[in-house]
Amino acid sequence: MQNDFTNHKVIVLLGYMGCGKSTVGAVLAKKLQLPFEDLDDQIASTYGSSIAALFQKEGAKGFRAIENQTLIKALNDPRKRILSLGGGTPCYHKNMERINATTPHVFYLEATPASLAARLFPHRENRPLIAHTESESELKEFVAKHLFERQHYYRQASHRVSVDNTSVQDVVDTIASLC
Repeated sequence: MQNDFTNHKVIVLLGYMGCGKSTVGAVLAKKLQLPFEDLDDQIASTYGSSIAALFQKEGAKGFRAIENQTLIKALNDPRKRILSLGGGTPCYHKNMERINATTPHVFYLEATPASLAARLFPHRENRPLIAHTESESELKEFVAKHLFERQHYYRQASHRVSVDNTSVQDVVDTIASLC
């Protein structure tokens, strides 16, 4: 079955912002002795701008086009590595179809709206999508609605790993056992 994929070497982590993709990705990469790449970091580096500034400058549509181009380039890179995606990446430009056609190692780091809101609220000013929220309960409501819209894409991942009440090491060990 692996022969049906265009790049079975890449391990992709996806999920809503705050689910721990970057943290899990870095620890997983160390455990598996693989490079770790974050798609948002690649975009920021290529365009010499933060994601927030790029989003503001280009608008949502322009940013998603840039993100799509960067994703295609990343998925076509034949090196074995861990690739963490932005929270919205799977939801646009048929990206989830492309990701699933690339590798069998696609992991949705799943978290509840309550745990995501608790993780995100102290750092919301750094995230344009949620900077407007004024309380953790308002953020939880926003995340619940937004997550509901995105779950259709996230749940197409080949693996779902709950990150609620689970240590980073346990999440990493689960993913490593499935690769």
